[in-house]
Amino acid sequence: MNELRALIFDVDGTLAETERHAHRVAFNHTFAEYGLDWHWSETLYGELLAVTGGKERILFYLETYRSQDPKPASNLNQFIAEMHRKKTDYYNRLLEENPIPLRPGIKRLLLEARQHSLQLAIATTTNLINVEILLKHSLSPTAIQWFTVISAGDIVPAKKPAPDIYLHALQALNLPAANCIAFEDSYNGLQAALGAKLPTLITVNDYTRHEDFTGALLVLDHLGEPDQPCQILAGQAPLSNHCVNVNLLQSLLPQ
Repeated sequence: MNELRALIFDVDGTLAETERHAHRVAFNHTFAEYGLDWHWSETLYGELLAVTGGKERILFYLETYRSQDPKPASNLNQFIAEMHRKKTDYYNRLLEENPIPLRPGIKRLLLEARQHSLQLAIATTTNLINVEILLKHSLSPTAIQWFTVISAGDIVPAKKPAPDIYLHALQALNLPAANCIAFEDSYNGLQAALGAKLPTLITVNDYTRHEDFTGALLVLDHLGEPDQPCQILAGQAPLSNHCVNVNLLQSLLPQ
């Protein structure tokens, strides 16, 4: 049996529902600050999430939804990068002033994993500062120290669904994929994890619950709490107290 030695987490939509209530809000605030008439509704933003990476998402929006508009700048890539930096600043102020709660079961499982001496890692396309602010204000002031590895942002050239960010995390952990489990919430995230040969558990959200999660160990609505049981949407597993715990994760690893 492969021994479980590390848990690797995506961030946006997996650790917390940051997409709808923080990233989208920060994008719209920044567009208004630039005097642009762009507005990403919840529905439109759900469609844009098919593209990973904030800068990439802006460019996709311009090419797909505003292709007839004049370009907002002569150097479009530089303009988008500058806009994205401002968006990131505003996003982090939002999280500092109004911390977003972690999804059910996240803190409980992280604490249990630490008690079992499992390594913790993050593999995300969001910026490192975004991760640090979320962990500090929504989990613990010292939570950044809980993670052996944080692979984030533009540390690799190809973003999800490419497996690069997970391969980076595995290399930094110095562990084979067979001894780890990845936690994701989206099709793109699942493809990235599977591309790195990582066994993967999915917790869906409103944006992703209708996506294809073929190949996942389990698909759940969340990780569960004793007073807030999780529901298995695909796959089979004996959930103790209707929660995902370390013993369950160990049992899910391929033999």
